[in-house]
Amino acid sequence: MTETDYYELLQVERTADDKTIKSAYRRIAMECHPDRNPGCKDSEARFKSVSEAYDCLKDPQKRAAYDRFGHAAFRNGGQGGGGAQDFGSFSDIFENIFGEFMNGQADRRTNVLRGSDLRYDLEISLEDAYHGKQVELQIDTSVKCEPCEGTGAKAGTNARTCTMCHGRGQVRAQQGFFVVERTCPTCRGVGEIIADPCDRCRGEGRAEKRRSLEVRIPAGVDEGTRIRLSGEGEAGVRGGPNGDLYIFVHMARHSVFQREGTTLFARCPVSFTAAALGGTIEIPGLDRSKHDVKIPAGIQSGKQLRIRGAGMPILSGRGHGDMVVQVEVETPTKLTARQKELLEEFRKTETGDECPESKSFFGKLKGLWEG
Repeated sequence: MTETDYYELLQVERTADDKTIKSAYRRIAMECHPDRNPGCKDSEARFKSVSEAYDCLKDPQKRAAYDRFGHAAFRNGGQGGGGAQDFGSFSDIFENIFGEFMNGQADRRTNVLRGSDLRYDLEISLEDAYHGKQVELQIDTSVKCEPCEGTGAKAGTNARTCTMCHGRGQVRAQQGFFVVERTCPTCRGVGEIIADPCDRCRGEGRAEKRRSLEVRIPAGVDEGTRIRLSGEGEAGVRGGPNGDLYIFVHMARHSVFQREGTTLFARCPVSFTAAALGGTIEIPGLDRSKHDVKIPAGIQSGKQLRIRGAGMPILSGRGHGDMVVQVEVETPTKLTARQKELLEEFRKTETGDECPESKSFFGKLKGLWEG
């Protein structure tokens, strides 16, 4: 195994992100690829070295081990770079050893070529979550390259069979009694090499583009609801299958209602006269209708009144949750002279029985003082 620093081989900083490392590998690999430099041993050795470096740094676990221990992390049976010579994970070994018995041939090219999944965070209002909504998303992603029609090769040219894996997309490495198949480091599992790549996509068969996508958000979605759109992710390499798009729903704060599942909560201030004498108030719902709420005489602050079926719709089901109205008795702060006069007359007629909780509380205090 080469002792040259992997970051120096790829000509990137140690803090480089995955995208920078991938771009550097593609550029250098294109320059020193054996098919573009036939018979050049130096180019072949350099290609193997950068492939080994990229195989290590593209894997978060391997990269973390390399950053901490360097090349020593992969000695004495450790995993690291080395193209087809390293084992990888146990699941890779199991799949490759027994794949021929279960499927006739272990073939993982689909996984290699598949486009990446995408995540889109979408914030909607509580009203939109109640009724559902058709939204148009603008997504920056990879799409099928139009000039080469996804092949990756320049118009009028064709890809050639990879000389390392002979078109299989995989190479074999023997470790004792085990024969393990790994993705070919030269063609990255495609089985073909493009000597004259498309100018736009540089052999990828896909290009960056902003897409517009119409999506129906169903009624009843909640914070964290995940919507999967199959095949709407990044385009695969050289005609491979697309990844998926995952939309994560976030709820904007509402000025009146709070939500817990399918239940809506609202705090409703009522005048002290309405609380004392009782009455009826109207609460507008998200269903655009008004709901009459009966206030029983003598209601206290904090009392909750439930309106059945006035809550949020049940996602992928039938029916609605409830609306819960919490009463908050409001003490008047701006009284006219006549109103003050009437309240004074009322106070003169108080016996204490009008407010039993207050009478009980002060009775207990009196007992403490006298005791």
